[in-house]
Amino acid sequence: MTDLAQLELDLINAIGSAESVAAVEEVRVAALGKSGSVSGLLKGMGALSPDARREQGPLINGLRDRVSAAIAARKAELEADELDARLLAERVDLTLPPRPRRKGGVHPTMQVMDEMVAIFAEMGFAVAEGPDVEDDFHNFTALNFPPKHPAREMHDTFFLKPDPQTGERKVLRTHTSPVQVRTMMSQQPPIRIIAPGRTFRKDSDATHTPMFHQIEGLVIDRDIHMGHLKTTLQTFIGRFFELDEVQARFRPHHFPFTEPSAEMDIRCDRSGGQLTFNTGDDWLEILGCGMVHPNVLSACGLDPNEWQGFAFGMGVDRLAMLKYGVPDLRPMFDADTRWLAHYGFSAFAAPNPASGLS
Repeated sequence: MTDLAQLELDLINAIGSAESVAAVEEVRVAALGKSGSVSGLLKGMGALSPDARREQGPLINGLRDRVSAAIAARKAELEADELDARLLAERVDLTLPPRPRRKGGVHPTMQVMDEMVAIFAEMGFAVAEGPDVEDDFHNFTALNFPPKHPAREMHDTFFLKPDPQTGERKVLRTHTSPVQVRTMMSQQPPIRIIAPGRTFRKDSDATHTPMFHQIEGLVIDRDIHMGHLKTTLQTFIGRFFELDEVQARFRPHHFPFTEPSAEMDIRCDRSGGQLTFNTGDDWLEILGCGMVHPNVLSACGLDPNEWQGFAFGMGVDRLAMLKYGVPDLRPMFDADTRWLAHYGFSAFAAPNPASGLS
């Protein structure tokens, strides 16, 4: 007869020394499987006498139950250890320092352009765009520039090489007004658009660069007059500079594409190295504007006796300088990350009328 006590001791030791769930499974099969040692004892009870079965039956069943319980306990312990090891290996330590922030940010010009678009969008203006390289008709002729106008000369405009076949010289657009022309020629009034984009002129100093950014506006409808223009621009300037009121004046000026034409100035004070609006005896030029010239309407296929409108244009970079205290325009295009780290904006600070513009 098998020594049950010794068999149990051997099985319990084997279970306790198992280092994996697979090893525990091997012990289970060796003890409780079809050919296992404990299973063999249960099968052999049929050959015993009734008295022996009554004596050995409870002992063998008790051995089976204790071995089964030991196997289950060891298996659960090993599975818990394996889970802990896996969790430790896959753990993400949230206390580690973040990756270094990339150098850079939103350029003040782009930030201000987004601010301006947000204001005009709230006023009902749509955004229109056009090519940077323009032909003579869209950049000059359709805008009522006479043939000998200085803007057509090489010293002021970037001309491309003449076309080998036609001889036409295209230009880097000197303003975004060609977008107005393209809009008037492609859609019927009423029209209310702004045209932001890059422009190019041969000029370079503290307040001028060969490439700069403009936003121009155009409104075409019936019965449009200077009062509409004045109210639109004063509303915009008040929202942009966050002023409760705008003390402005409109000086007569000349632009080939508007008649009458004007420049808008804001009352300001420059004393103490500070620029303060709506106070003092000085004036700051902000933008140019006027009523769309009848010749421009005619060139775009609109009847000036039926349609009227106004247009305006302003430099985005210059307004960025005024609003955010940038002293020189040229470093804005130097690609210096130190400058951008000082004057730049967070990419998450998208301007909108709800949360604020600045």
